[in-house]
Amino acid sequence: MSTFETLLEQTHAIGREVLAPHAAAVDAEARFPREAFAALKQADLLSCYVPRALGGAGLDIVQTSRLCEALGRYDGSAAMIFAMHQIQVGCVVHHRQDSAWFEAFLRRLVDEQLLLGSATTEAGIGGNLRTSSCAVMVDGERFTLEKNAPVISYGEAADVILVTARKGPDAAQSEQVHVLLFQDQLTLEPTTTWDTLGFRGTCSGGYILRGEGHLDQVLPVPYADIHAQSMHPLAHGTWAALWLGIAKDAYEKSRGFVRAAARKTPGTLPPGAMRLAELDGLVHSMEAGVYATLARYQEHLDRGLDGISGDLHFVTSVSQLKIRSSELMVDIVTKALLICGIAGYRNDHRFSLARQLRDAHGAAIMVNNDRIRLQTSTLLLVRKG
Repeated sequence: MSTFETLLEQTHAIGREVLAPHAAAVDAEARFPREAFAALKQADLLSCYVPRALGGAGLDIVQTSRLCEALGRYDGSAAMIFAMHQIQVGCVVHHRQDSAWFEAFLRRLVDEQLLLGSATTEAGIGGNLRTSSCAVMVDGERFTLEKNAPVISYGEAADVILVTARKGPDAAQSEQVHVLLFQDQLTLEPTTTWDTLGFRGTCSGGYILRGEGHLDQVLPVPYADIHAQSMHPLAHGTWAALWLGIAKDAYEKSRGFVRAAARKTPGTLPPGAMRLAELDGLVHSMEAGVYATLARYQEHLDRGLDGISGDLHFVTSVSQLKIRSSELMVDIVTKALLICGIAGYRNDHRFSLARQLRDAHGAAIMVNNDRIRLQTSTLLLVRKG
């Protein structure tokens, strides 16, 4: 068995034995899935995307996304946190250049299994990740910053938070840098709580973040490049993969329901069987779209980051992946609910799909699909071919 196959089976085992038994409590209490991340850290899975030369497992983006999908089958919140962590790891891995500080940080991540979060949104900028009001204030080799972030997912549980900010007080709002802060270098003043319909365990409250550190902690690449080459494709690719995991979980529950019904009436096909065949096709369609886009991204990574921004076909395909996958997930989970009927509608039944349905509706809202459509329409007008 290959290293990756071993890691994938290990991930499924953690999902079955740790995530699934605690998923209902994580959802009901809107709390961080601490049991899940204790197990993921114990298995060294938080460093799976770190190159082998730095001590990590050296997985590629397709393999890392398959781990996200696997976790999505057991707990959407834990899977979302794992995916968001890997997005930040990817940004550091891709854009550390020859920084000795960031190389040492990645080794520390491997050794300590640090959990990485991010603060990219900001009050007053309308959800545009490519705009910041806050600025890095430099004093010699040190900096301070203050950011009013309406959402910092699992901010209080993260060991490290990567923050976007203007590179200085005189910089334009789009002249951003990506800054890494350890938990002991920052304070989080809560401004909003996280009592939501779905993805409740991500604990994505709002905070005023204040931090300070050394200039070595600023990634040596403009955030414009980090966003285009890493943040955008990594986010939409890993999210789509974990959503696929949620969709497959819903499909398997509906399949189990139909099989149970068939055993009760031998020789008679249950009413949900026809819908199950339709559902199977939707799952296959979603899976094909997710991994085709991720494979294309890996091809870009193998050739080098520079060509990504200029490949408008790829850029638009990444945006379309997010839209298509988030909408397909809702369709799949809803159809699975129709198959399971009242059993799927109940919270206390083994075929319950209540949590999966609520999580599914969160996917179109995080980075709103209409905002993505508007940005994509602009690209389509200028794209050649």
